Amino acid sequence: MAEALISVLLEQLASIIHQEVQQQVKLVVDVKKEVAKLTHNFRAIEAVLKDAEERQVKEASVKLWLDDLKDVSNEMEDVLDDWNTEILRLQIEKQEKEAGNALDTTKKKVCLCIPTAFFKSGQVSRVIFRRDIAQKIKDLNERLATIANMRQNFNFQYTKSGTELIERQKTTSFVDQTFGRVDEKELLVGKLLSESNPEGQNPIVIPIVGMGGIGKTTLSQLAYNDEKVKASFTNRIWVCVSDPFDELNIAKAIVGALGVDVNSISNDLEAFFQCVHKSIEGKKFLLVLDDVWNQDYRKWEKLKLPLQNGAVGSKIIVTTRKEEVARMMGAPDNTINLKLLSDENCWSLFARIAFTNRNQDECKSLEPIGKEIVKKCKGLPLVAKTLGGLMCYKKTKKEWQDVLSSKIWELDIVEQQVFKPLLLSYYDLTPMIKRCLLYCVTFPKDRIIDKEVLIELWMSQGLLSLVVNKEKTMIDIGESYFDNLVIRSFFQNFKEDKFGNIKQCQMHDIVHDFLQYLAKNECLIVEFKGGEERIELPPDNKLGHLTIMFAPEGPFPLSLDHCQRLRTITTFDCKITSLSRELILQLKCVRTLNLSRNHIEEVPDEVGVLVHLRYLDLSSNYRLKKLPDSLCNLVNLQTLRVDWCSWLGKLPEAMGKLTSLQHLHAQGIRLKLPKSIARLKSLRTLDVVIEGEGEGSGDEEGLRLSDLRDMDELQGELTIFLVGKLKDSAASDAEKAKLVNKKHLLHLTLWFYCESESTIEEAVLNVLQPNSNLESLQIRGYGGSTLCPNWTSSLINLKSLIFIECNVCKYVPLSVLGYLGSLETLRFEEIYSVKKVGFEYSLDHQVILFPNLKQLEFSEMPVWEEWDHHDENDATSSSPTCFMPRLSTLSILGCSKLKTLPDFLRRKTPLLQNLIIFDCDILSRSCKDRQGPEWSKISHIPNIEIEEEPVQKDGVWIEQED
Repeated sequence: MAEALISVLLEQLASIIHQEVQQQVKLVVDVKKEVAKLTHNFRAIEAVLKDAEERQVKEASVKLWLDDLKDVSNEMEDVLDDWNTEILRLQIEKQEKEAGNALDTTKKKVCLCIPTAFFKSGQVSRVIFRRDIAQKIKDLNERLATIANMRQNFNFQYTKSGTELIERQKTTSFVDQTFGRVDEKELLVGKLLSESNPEGQNPIVIPIVGMGGIGKTTLSQLAYNDEKVKASFTNRIWVCVSDPFDELNIAKAIVGALGVDVNSISNDLEAFFQCVHKSIEGKKFLLVLDDVWNQDYRKWEKLKLPLQNGAVGSKIIVTTRKEEVARMMGAPDNTINLKLLSDENCWSLFARIAFTNRNQDECKSLEPIGKEIVKKCKGLPLVAKTLGGLMCYKKTKKEWQDVLSSKIWELDIVEQQVFKPLLLSYYDLTPMIKRCLLYCVTFPKDRIIDKEVLIELWMSQGLLSLVVNKEKTMIDIGESYFDNLVIRSFFQNFKEDKFGNIKQCQMHDIVHDFLQYLAKNECLIVEFKGGEERIELPPDNKLGHLTIMFAPEGPFPLSLDHCQRLRTITTFDCKITSLSRELILQLKCVRTLNLSRNHIEEVPDEVGVLVHLRYLDLSSNYRLKKLPDSLCNLVNLQTLRVDWCSWLGKLPEAMGKLTSLQHLHAQGIRLKLPKSIARLKSLRTLDVVIEGEGEGSGDEEGLRLSDLRDMDELQGELTIFLVGKLKDSAASDAEKAKLVNKKHLLHLTLWFYCESESTIEEAVLNVLQPNSNLESLQIRGYGGSTLCPNWTSSLINLKSLIFIECNVCKYVPLSVLGYLGSLETLRFEEIYSVKKVGFEYSLDHQVILFPNLKQLEFSEMPVWEEWDHHDENDATSSSPTCFMPRLSTLSILGCSKLKTLPDFLRRKTPLLQNLIIFDCDILSRSCKDRQGPEWSKISHIPNIEIEEEPVQKDGVWIEQED
């Protein structure tokens, strides 16, 4: 970690001199010399850090030396941040003056909540402030010089420093591929489907026992997702347990998985047990309790009692590292003792990852060394995946040999054998990625990690430096770092968005243990148990990151008097209601403050003094009604999250001062945005509803659609809400938004909830042309007579297109949409006026329409009668047209007047696998009978479901009951 921090500090030190010139602010005398000394000392230390970080695992004196270095480096980072904040404050003042604001108004607004030195007036305060910084730099330099001199005592090996470019790897599904475990899966599935129960137990417990990293969770997932298992159980529930075994939280997870609102139940164990008892009554369920450590029979019995109310045949899978847990649960005959993977399967898993993107000759050359490396796996699949991820970055035979010969294999003080390959992979990371990985320990075990949130957290901690590639954004760099960690198997259990991009992940509990081992003095997770209202932290700690779990309802439950260097405070499953003024003033170094999903009613004005704050998450605090005006003094704030704060109606008026703000998230609420936000030209995420130019659409002083004109850095998703009666000038106003210039915008939703003439709505839609990079578009409530805007054909990268409630148009023009070559999903919903779907002009040349379309859905189109299409076998056409050659799923729902299907389904859809027809009386009747006129068009489709009944499955006709 120190190596990455020092590289950032060197970059910041260099910028001080640059800023002096650029911003015309003078440093105090001799500070330039001190900065030069600091730079020299840091560079001298940087040259030995690689060796020092590897030796600290077995040499306590080296670890102490590194700890002292981290302390000085962290303090220096704060000092430099104070300096940069002063520069930023001057820039804001300059902008305010240029905007015509009076000087005294500017000072009042900008200086209200900057650190103490800023409260003083005039140039004198600034001179004093800079002298304070100069003195701090001098003091820290003396301490750093001592540390630099001490390095001579350790005989460190010198390493040439340099920057390493991280190649963005394309992530693939192989990270979750399994090898072996076929017999074990069959055994487990057999136990789950078995009706045998000689001892009359209900539910039957099936423990899976094995050491960490051996694949217990993976085996459970294979069985849990087996199609026969899915069909056999009414409910399937997965609960990550870990240590401690908390009956209340387990009961909550079970109840939540069964669809019950957890918040509607009093926070009482008995109440939740009663709810579990009632919810599973008479139901055959499968419950997985993953990673159980508890050996207390009394706790297990309390949890088991309400579970006995399920139907006969209910099963519980328990994964554990302890044989004692299996015995305690009284299931010796059902226990599966998971054995080590064979060398052959370990090799297959390792090679599948390590040999990605290599030619056959390379693989053959590296195979002998690879097989020796695989012997180090000791039959553990987690180790095989980790080493495979490490070796896929090693290009030469020598690099492979170096890994095989590494001294890390000889360590005997590492806490677990599996930590050795993890250390190898960890040391192979670049310094910045090491820091990013270690920061993940602020998430509790088994927690689902949102990739977007994680990258914003890394950014708030200064872990995404632009020093290597200034052309990339911090989000781009974060994406590269994340993909690097994915390839190396530090993450698992991925969830993808509709385009196949990783959206969420988890860490294996062994990886979490490993990171805790490395960061045990810097990161702490505090769990409140059994009625505890307050916990005291140890004095003189060096905590940098604090995670709080299960805090009871009431004020913030910790005193942070002894935590002077905290950079992160984050809460999970807490019910904090208030933050005191004294608490806020203790957080002077905090950069990341995550208070989401609490019961906070008010944010104190003092939050404005947290000038280091980069990330503030207040989402899902449903009692929060307003944010203080002082929030606008957080000039370094990069991310603000207020999603699902249902009572929050507006943001402070001076939000335009937050010139560092890049990500504003406010999903799930109607939020009034101040017009000053239009000044934030660097804003990248605007997850809010932007209102259009309609009469009665809201406060005219708020942010309007036309105010987006200069926000060309917007990325991700944008929702535009047009309400009220659109003015005659609405189109010219909407055109000012210049959506076509926003090349990073990928997802756009346009809502037309207005009472306007059709021609006005058409004109507005036609000027809201997005950039050709757009990947998904949803148009809702649109009242134009022509469904497609005039820019449709420009969307060459569009993958998903959805029309909802577009109720004036009477025709769906497939020929226009068919030329969208990247389109994979097309949906029409609740379009009550369309009578015909087809082509508005004949095609006299060879063309493939919808070349990549995979999913097509028509829903709630009650007057649709005709699906017309160009006949590709028309004798007058010398070049036949091809329709939807990759279509895999066709859904037709609620289209009661549709009589026939197009002929091209029979001839040109070889990949069509699924047809779903529902609430379509005429069409359903003609398709259900194999002799009906429509059957010949669809008989080749393997899976057909009509009126919620399977008619054909896997190509086999299913006889229907009379």
